Amino acid sequence: MQLACDRAALASEPPEQLISPCGVRVELCDDEPELHIPHGEQAFIITRHGAGDDWHIGRAGMHYRDLIPGRLGGRFIASHIRIPDGGEVPDYVHYHRVRFQMIFCKAGWVRVVYEDQGPPFVLHAGDCVLQPPQIRHRVLEASAGLEVIELGCPAVHETCADHGLSLPNARHAPQREFSGQRFVRHIAAATARGQWRAAGFAARDTGIAAATSGLASAKVITLADKPPTAPLQATLRHDGELLFLFVLRGSLTLLNPEHGTQALAQNDSCVIPAGCDFQLRAGDDLEVLEVSLPA
Repeated sequence: MQLACDRAALASEPPEQLISPCGVRVELCDDEPELHIPHGEQAFIITRHGAGDDWHIGRAGMHYRDLIPGRLGGRFIASHIRIPDGGEVPDYVHYHRVRFQMIFCKAGWVRVVYEDQGPPFVLHAGDCVLQPPQIRHRVLEASAGLEVIELGCPAVHETCADHGLSLPNARHAPQREFSGQRFVRHIAAATARGQWRAAGFAARDTGIAAATSGLASAKVITLADKPPTAPLQATLRHDGELLFLFVLRGSLTLLNPEHGTQALAQNDSCVIPAGCDFQLRAGDDLEVLEVSLPA
């Protein structure tokens, strides 16, 4: 049998196993093994919304669509998740062993509850949460047609049940840090837009950059209020780990000498590789989720 424990707190060279007088062998294993983050790779990836054959059934009966095939060498995963039928969700209190994870509500609503964050609350379309590493949480109820975008690092990570904790729990500690990160509940309707990197565009900051001390950023990019007289353009370039775009509404076109001209419509997504210049041309009524690591 296995016994989870803090091996570092034991003797300087703890044994691999213990043997009881009656011959029972007990293997000592780390309660929280070190999180492995693959080195990763850079690639230009476009994932287009298909006719429905690209969905599969995942945890708690949810439908998943892979937005980063290949996982960039195992470093990142992004999923478009939907719950077609509304009502209670057969979920349980659980947590994820991750470096970074966020959930953006694209359509419908979902009622969730998080450790130390008070009573359950509802995420509406445009809202999002940052799920710090190992924060306990549970999905309670969803509207018919719920859709969310989930992005995490690393791509392969453990999801662990916690049957000993009931949520909501009695402690209320919204400023608590989990592995150096604070929980974020971003409410779109209560957040003003600011300027983005190029004239004519606006951005709604979710607060994830501040809560992760610059590890990651998530913004919703739109056109500024004044209708443009000509197609708006911006240069996309980064030298970090990830720049991910998901088209929430409208359309955009990406231009690059090596990769040509690529048109993206609603529900399409892309990954921009580091060190490459892409021109972005905005279509009418554009709304894009932009996630970058680092912020």
